[in-house]
Amino acid sequence: MNFRDKQIIVLGLAKSGTAVAKILQKLGAKVIVNDAKPEEQCKGKNELESLGIKVICGSHPDDLISYETDLVIKNPGIPYHIPPIQTALSLQIPVITEVEVAYQLSKAPFIGITGSNGKTTTTTLIGEIIEQAGLNPIVAGNIGTVVSEQAFLANENQVLVTELSSFQLKGTQSFRPKIGVIINIYPAHLDYHKSMEDYILSKAKLFQNQTPEDYAVLNVDCEECVKLIPSIKSQIFQFSKKYEVERGTYVSKGIIYWKDQERTESILPVSELSLKGEHNVENVLAAITATRLYGVDVEIIREVLRDFKGVEHRLEFVRTTPNQVTYYNDSKATNPTATITALKSFPQKVILIAGGLDRGIDFHELIEPFEQHVKELITFGQTAEKLSKVAKLAGLDRIYTVDNVDSAVELAARTAISGDVVLLSPACASWDMFSSFEERGRMFKEAVHKI
Repeated sequence: MNFRDKQIIVLGLAKSGTAVAKILQKLGAKVIVNDAKPEEQCKGKNELESLGIKVICGSHPDDLISYETDLVIKNPGIPYHIPPIQTALSLQIPVITEVEVAYQLSKAPFIGITGSNGKTTTTTLIGEIIEQAGLNPIVAGNIGTVVSEQAFLANENQVLVTELSSFQLKGTQSFRPKIGVIINIYPAHLDYHKSMEDYILSKAKLFQNQTPEDYAVLNVDCEECVKLIPSIKSQIFQFSKKYEVERGTYVSKGIIYWKDQERTESILPVSELSLKGEHNVENVLAAITATRLYGVDVEIIREVLRDFKGVEHRLEFVRTTPNQVTYYNDSKATNPTATITALKSFPQKVILIAGGLDRGIDFHELIEPFEQHVKELITFGQTAEKLSKVAKLAGLDRIYTVDNVDSAVELAARTAISGDVVLLSPACASWDMFSSFEERGRMFKEAVHKI
């Protein structure tokens, strides 16, 4: 794509919008950035204006999009129903996310990773393995680093290991990773996608442009992943915790194996993994498959798997207090499935802190997990009442609602006894009270260290 002299509207002044606007201007595009937030909240506005980029804050002007507009690049979180996007679509103007721009600009190949749960852990692990192999990875995307910014600087001897959300993938057109990985697909973000079908189709765009020269990595323990197989044109490699696969990675009698057309190789026993939790076995299998396909030696993979401790905000150990109460930060659990997975990671019932943005779900899938794995529930945020009702249906009699994370930790500290686990695993997005799940997790950890 040639961006020179193109009239481009960038919607959203977050990190990705700011970065892509600066890149496009360097490439000779005529860029306007628009953000509906009030002017005092438009961080980066002054910097962009000093570079000669027009920035409009406070609203979406009616005349923002016109027949003269060549392209709209939107922040992934902006919904498609807002007027400027609807106007662009009605005028048949392409509406993309900056991941598509990154692909257009990059000299480096992509490894793309998506899934409802486990994306960050899997992406980080793949990056660690490739780094240890000396193959120059750049870890970017939904993990926190703007992918277009990295792609603009990358060379052909590097590889972009990219965590991708359904929001980002929905706005791609020609994006084609050399290796695409779908870890799992469970109901999530239905307030944005409006249907499970649209959510799945957005995830499946990871494979849409692949050819037989590329690789698709799929979890065959996941029914929705298996349904995608007939539509995939690239070489399919599978992973499974339950079955031996024809090509890919699997677990048999507690041992992880890699298998391709030529050989079957033992990687290591599951018991030797540094990452704990059944859910992390899935992430490990995905990472092994992707990195073997990228040519990493088994011994390097083995070494990293024995040392890799996980990522911040995903079942992160915070501390054990002098009275032997242990605290874990799982702020990245932004849907019920992630919270269920976290609860199953502990042998005893936990004190659970949960709640956040109300996306319109009823949380009934949490009734059985609450009954089996939760001794006390502390709720906060928009979903506090919904989660409390579910806890009552599960038979819990210790249910509390507080105003914030600090109060939740203070209450847990008063009620916990020796040997208890206090787990922040919200089952909800953070945007009702926080700028991100990272901010929520950091505030939880700060509160724990104040005890």
